[in-house]
Amino acid sequence: TLSSTETELSHLEQRILEKYSVGLLENARELAPQGEFNLENEGTRLTELKARLEQMGDVNLGAIPEYQELKARQEFLTKQITDLEESLAALRQAIHRINQTTKKRFEATFQMVNERFQTLFPRLFQGGRAELRLIEGEEGQGLLNAGVELLVQPPGKKLYHIGLLSGGEKAMSAMAFVFSIFLVKPSPFCILDEVDAPLDDLNTQRFHNLLSEMTPRIQFILITHNRRTMERCDLLYGVTMQEPGMSQLVSVRMNDTLKLAS
Repeated sequence: TLSSTETELSHLEQRILEKYSVGLLENARELAPQGEFNLENEGTRLTELKARLEQMGDVNLGAIPEYQELKARQEFLTKQITDLEESLAALRQAIHRINQTTKKRFEATFQMVNERFQTLFPRLFQGGRAELRLIEGEEGQGLLNAGVELLVQPPGKKLYHIGLLSGGEKAMSAMAFVFSIFLVKPSPFCILDEVDAPLDDLNTQRFHNLLSEMTPRIQFILITHNRRTMERCDLLYGVTMQEPGMSQLVSVRMNDTLKLAS
């Protein structure tokens, strides 16, 4: 009986060691209950521990590698989030600097264009006055989202918004505004499409005089049917149809034509 009990105890110790990695005899002193041993209480405690052990289920031997993999992934994503937050902060600072610089340049350019517009408008209309005004956008949008309004007063008339003028007056006002921009910031090319169509002969002449002043700095490409404007051009391109259904592009250099005519 003693031999079988020792054998059973040895097997039990071995099973505990394999399953829980605990040496029963080596840790007997630590595992022994303190104070008086109560069989009933310890039985209840054993039942609770068994129930908790069953609830835990089987031991997942791959939990540690999975944990390490997820931890590495979490550290990687945390670093990525930190980098994105730093990049976003740097981008916001750059946008703020760009907006400040753009605002200053816009204010300076708007002031210069407004001065040129106030000077150029009376020249085209032989009197009157005009100005540019900023239209504030929605609240909080600031200067960079504001609109520009043209207020003009031809000679003998009240101060109007450009939308209330006649066709010719609108064309002249628009030309004054466009050329005011070119006087501040010249461009290599400028394409004008039928801008002289609503103009009478007198205003057409004023338009030609302005073009002559701007030509040394800007090359103008005009789309027009006005004979007087064609006469002032250096080079003409046109489409002719000498035979029905057959179009032909024709170019004429006006200086050569004038020399032949003389």
